[in-house]
Amino acid sequence: MESFSLILAIVVVTALAFDFTNGFHDTANAMATTISTGALKPKVAVAMSAVLNLVGAFLSVEVANTISKGLVDETGIRPEVIFAALVGAILWNLLTWLVGLPSSSSHALMGGLIGATVASAGFGAVHGDVLVTKVLLPAVAAPVVAGLAAMLSTRFSYAIGGKADGEATRKGYRAGQIASAGLVSLAHGTNDAQKTMGIITLALIAGGAVSPGSNPPTWVILSAGLAIALGTYIGGWRIIRTMGTGLTDLEPRQGFAAQTSAATAILASSHLGFSLSTTHVVSGSVMGTGLGRKGGVVRWSTATRMLIAWVLTLPAAALVGALAESVTDLGDWGTAVVAVFLIAASAAIWKYSRREVVDHTSVAAGPAEEPPGVVTTAIAMVTPPPTGTVTEDLTAMIPAPAPSPSPVPVPTESATPAVPPAAAV
Repeated sequence: MESFSLILAIVVVTALAFDFTNGFHDTANAMATTISTGALKPKVAVAMSAVLNLVGAFLSVEVANTISKGLVDETGIRPEVIFAALVGAILWNLLTWLVGLPSSSSHALMGGLIGATVASAGFGAVHGDVLVTKVLLPAVAAPVVAGLAAMLSTRFSYAIGGKADGEATRKGYRAGQIASAGLVSLAHGTNDAQKTMGIITLALIAGGAVSPGSNPPTWVILSAGLAIALGTYIGGWRIIRTMGTGLTDLEPRQGFAAQTSAATAILASSHLGFSLSTTHVVSGSVMGTGLGRKGGVVRWSTATRMLIAWVLTLPAAALVGALAESVTDLGDWGTAVVAVFLIAASAAIWKYSRREVVDHTSVAAGPAEEPPGVVTTAIAMVTPPPTGTVTEDLTAMIPAPAPSPSPVPVPTESATPAVPPAAAV
């Protein structure tokens, strides 16, 4: 460890800061449905998730090796490049947390790394085959597969338990949901904590602290697990609210189906070394349960905003990472400028978030009702009035014309005597 320089220490600290934001940004993936259905109290849920995230960090290093050995050419990377990549990832995480959008911390990290690497060493330093097979394809397939599995699981659950809708059944599903939420937390630690392990290991290789091709050292695994666990315990309440009540209204059996489907997909991907986005998987599962329950509703306006954030994550983080790398390339003072900018921007985002505080006491509040859209309004305007017995009611609602005043008779010689109104009737 003779070559553990100051810049390398800065990179390691920044990587752990990213890991912390990853923890509170992605807490919703494991515990949003459990909190929204009332299976666990908010504080208990995030504490349980934090512990299991720490345990999951020790289960595998396959995803860490994908990042440290496979995504970019590790021989041409400087520690400053890793620092610039982390700046792009952290700022994107904080911005999406501020607006409560469940975006992918994984893609933010990889986008920042790709942008900084391209700015430093060109496009040839990025391994395109690894990017496509282990990042982009799982990003598209994961939410679809998890959503279909959750939809089928929900329909099957309601089909076999349609007549058993008592309190005992609800308690059983809540217990199952707690167990499946714990499995998601374990899977999240196995997948997401490894991303920070991989980025720190890549920085250590770039700085000459460890030899190329090395697995993450034990202290890296431990520090990454602790950082993501602490971030998870803080709780990303804004994103938990969006995931738990913003996409659909969940019942315990839906929550159980969503969590089980998500945990299965994440654990399988971690075993294969896919750098999967747990946000994509869990969001797809939640939407699948909304479609799987008869009468369930998916709030597509929220889903559309999430999809836009997913599409923008990689290029936005890559752009910030490339700009940060261009500044750090100017020398030590450039690195200092980027560090000051990161701290100032993070502080400004946190201060702005205090205008509307969301914590464990308000996280379960449902979203406001959306106003009717243009299509709904147009359909209501052209819909013909109902027929049948309602016609009389509709007719009765039509105001009768006001009676005209009786004309004042003008006496003339040939005038006949005025007929009284009663007689005329």
